[in-house]
Amino acid sequence: MNKYKPKTRVMIFLIVFGICGLLFTAFAWADVDNKIYAELLQRYVKDGIVDYRGFKSDEAKLDRYLEILAQVDPQALPKDERFAFYVNAYNAWTIKLVLSRYPNLQSIKDLGSFLRSPWKKELARIDGKILTLDNIEHDILRPQFKDPRVHFAVNCASKGCPPLLGEPYTGARLNRQLESVAKGFINDPQYNRLDGNVLYVSKIFKWFADDFDKDIVGFFKRYAKDPMKTEIEKRSFGLKIEYLEYDWSLNGH
Repeated sequence: MNKYKPKTRVMIFLIVFGICGLLFTAFAWADVDNKIYAELLQRYVKDGIVDYRGFKSDEAKLDRYLEILAQVDPQALPKDERFAFYVNAYNAWTIKLVLSRYPNLQSIKDLGSFLRSPWKKELARIDGKILTLDNIEHDILRPQFKDPRVHFAVNCASKGCPPLLGEPYTGARLNRQLESVAKGFINDPQYNRLDGNVLYVSKIFKWFADDFDKDIVGFFKRYAKDPMKTEIEKRSFGLKIEYLEYDWSLNGH
């Protein structure tokens, strides 16, 4: 004879079912296998410089990774892992886009046309849909996660863009990785520099001013290292912001 009353049995079933659902969700991220991508990045990305010739010779391996991403259900991933998934997808599909005409291009812009930019090409197979790079960045990453550091993680295959990280983003390391690429970009004089009372910054801060709460100086105070940090704090109320020209030439060879 079952010692539990019907209502109690139902409650136990619901609790067990709920726990199983949580466990399934928690471990679903294990399906995102970044091993192939990690090998490619380690082999063909050095200090942000991308060896597209090497990627071209290993394009079949890149294609296998993109197929892995296509099989993932992003909504089943924990938040940080989902963020990392979309950043990796953006960067890997950008490489694939460049390879579609490499070596016969000088800039990713060469892949666009008068009517359509390369970022509006439907190419990324994700979650049963065909997305553009703009979809990933502007319809998913920016509005869903609201983290300005994303601008230093996604890579537009250009020298003016923050360097491509030489490893995949992962949920477990996401915050450390985002902090690292943000600090690296802010403190690299190739992209930003302080000259007297003028803070010369990347046009990223102009194009996406709202993502930085229209407070560029405040963002630099957070991530700049000395001596730039100290000098910015001294001059913060008198600083003038100037935007540097963006270099759209290909970030590799």
